[in-house]
Amino acid sequence: MTHDTFDGVFPAMTTPFHDDDESIDHDTLRAHAQRLETAGVDGLVPVGTTGESATMSHDEHVAVIETVVDAVDDVPVIAGSGSNNTREALDLSERAAAAGADGLLLISPYYNIPEPDGMEHHFRQIADAVDLPQIIYNVPGRTGRNIAVETAVSLASHENVVGYKAASGDLNRTNEVIERTREENFSVLSGDDALTLPIIAQGGTGCISVAANVEPERTVALVGAALENDFDRARELQYELGDLFRTLFVETNPIPINEAMAMRGIHSDTMRSPLSPLQPENRDRLRRVLDDLE
Repeated sequence: MTHDTFDGVFPAMTTPFHDDDESIDHDTLRAHAQRLETAGVDGLVPVGTTGESATMSHDEHVAVIETVVDAVDDVPVIAGSGSNNTREALDLSERAAAAGADGLLLISPYYNIPEPDGMEHHFRQIADAVDLPQIIYNVPGRTGRNIAVETAVSLASHENVVGYKAASGDLNRTNEVIERTREENFSVLSGDDALTLPIIAQGGTGCISVAANVEPERTVALVGAALENDFDRARELQYELGDLFRTLFVETNPIPINEAMAMRGIHSDTMRSPLSPLQPENRDRLRRVLDDLE
């Protein structure tokens, strides 16, 4: 079947943990998902990098998806289900589908650094096997290799591959993907909050956003204005949020966003090792930025 694409704002959800044993706080996770839905986001992305999926067991991974699916009424849930092991990614994707996910976010294989043929085969195996809309995720800073533009363009012809999350920091690469897939049923989403506005201006369709965890209404307003070609309003909101976008990446994501969530009283700042608390000078900076947005 041909699937709809995903356009708009999709928070890359943080995962709340209990302070005492670092187990998942499902009650707070449910409230977090409902808060984001109420704020007007277009979908939710649990168990991605921001959600600390790398330190979860597969059972925990699935349990988070189930909680988020159960928590919301009218927005799609796009579950992170990627891996550097194709069999593992396929298993996680099938389990995410069984848990009720409406779509999948698939990071490219990390550490292995596959060649383009291997990269494409990896994604196609999952797209052939799991009948859900899927977004391929290019983040070479995490994986060690870009998804080649040719690979992204080729995969866009698959009926289950409906989008591309752009987090390379390379606007030329992202623009070429947009240009070469514009005849397809295909969304290009910014994976870097600071680049969402220029990516939409070129023809992108929204963002998978870290900042939307803590500032969902403003992020929704920014993206909505840009998608409606109201770039004067979009620029104003970009200027309002610019310091936040920069500060949330002053250390490895999701360290700053978890601290921000705690400062706003949304959930604990507990993270699993090997992530470490935000450095004091960066914590002070983050607090100032959040205070300015109040």
